[in-house]
Amino acid sequence: MAGSPVEQVPSATATTGGDEFGYPHGHFGHLTTEQEKALQDFKMFLGEKGLYTHAPGEKPSHEDWTLLRFLRARRWIVEDAYKQFKDTEDWRKANQLEVLYDTIDVEAYEETRSLYPQWTGRRDRRGIPIYLFQIRHLDGKTVANYEKKAESTSASLAKTDGSTPEKLLRLFALYENLTRFAQPLCSAMKDRDNAETPITLSTNIVDVSQVSLRMFWNLKSHMQAASTLATAHYPETLDRIFIIGAPYFFSTVWGWIKRWFDPITVSKIFILSAAEVKTELERFMEPRNIPKAYGGELEFEFFDRPNVDPRIKEAITWEKGHTDFPRGPAYWVPSEDGNTLELYAVGRQDGKQRREKICSIPSPFPKVEEPAAAVAGVKEEQEAKIEAAMEGVKALSVSSSDHKPSTAEISEKVAAAAVPDAVAEEQKPAAVKA
Repeated sequence: MAGSPVEQVPSATATTGGDEFGYPHGHFGHLTTEQEKALQDFKMFLGEKGLYTHAPGEKPSHEDWTLLRFLRARRWIVEDAYKQFKDTEDWRKANQLEVLYDTIDVEAYEETRSLYPQWTGRRDRRGIPIYLFQIRHLDGKTVANYEKKAESTSASLAKTDGSTPEKLLRLFALYENLTRFAQPLCSAMKDRDNAETPITLSTNIVDVSQVSLRMFWNLKSHMQAASTLATAHYPETLDRIFIIGAPYFFSTVWGWIKRWFDPITVSKIFILSAAEVKTELERFMEPRNIPKAYGGELEFEFFDRPNVDPRIKEAITWEKGHTDFPRGPAYWVPSEDGNTLELYAVGRQDGKQRREKICSIPSPFPKVEEPAAAVAGVKEEQEAKIEAAMEGVKALSVSSSDHKPSTAEISEKVAAAAVPDAVAEEQKPAAVKA
């Protein structure tokens, strides 16, 4: 039908993600030479601004795959990525996002979760977590009661900047759950293509059936504020968004929605007709991971707890009798030896802070340490080479009365001596390597 919503957005085969090819291109482990250079330039630029640190042998302040989200969002322009990154870091500090997620009341968290996309417990064919959002549950009365309660009660111990509404701060606890729970969990699963690439995206099914134009209008400001802040501070966490059940007037609503997102995000939104739903979803998801309401086999209804993929459960080592993931906020932290990720349930329950270890899973990026003897051997070799270099400088000074080595020459000799042989070999151009 001419002018239908389906014709106003690209098909799901279109390229997305601010990159010529879409995922995994432009992601960790799949960078072009130019993108790799942009990443290194970005880290150097952030380091100069005091926003990035990576001491030898220490974990960096921000992982490469996190930085890449900002670069992709800003089309690999370092200065633009820096501005968004700095704004996000400032916003996170001003609103104490770490404290918010650690101390949010579990019941307040669950109440907020019921109003936003739900993780189904499943992944798409690429290993990306699948979320379901049914808009019809956000009727005006429900949203009004939620917002009134949120604004009158602080759900966490975090101090805020005073300009970000409490109702939205609770929403961002859910985004923290995406980036600190669901995505790391999916990254740890090796039963997928490109298993070396961390998952930093989400796939979303958005059901807009049984929603009137008036209801859309009443939700407009609520959804616009949430979308704007999410786009600004959680860039490139959305991949494909499948809109299902669009009513005849949705072209009007689509005119609003596409103004809330940046062009890259808009390019990922696909409005499916009833005839397209099953076929299109199955292109990206196995039938067993598609809810039955949309032609799949998965027993999952909105408001359900995640129906966790059996493959994920098999990879988990549960603690203290647990057999499923907890209600409320939780996040993964590396074990002391770096070989596993450990899940901790956090938040406050009945006024008491909780921090309970729930389970562990093999780390997608285990820590690799050189044997102590090898490290000591390299250190001794470097010290010997530096000492020899200094002796050479002294000999040069004595033997040449006409030329005294400059500070730059001395520094160059010592710096060259300090580079281990293996590193020096790696830094040679390919043409001169043995």
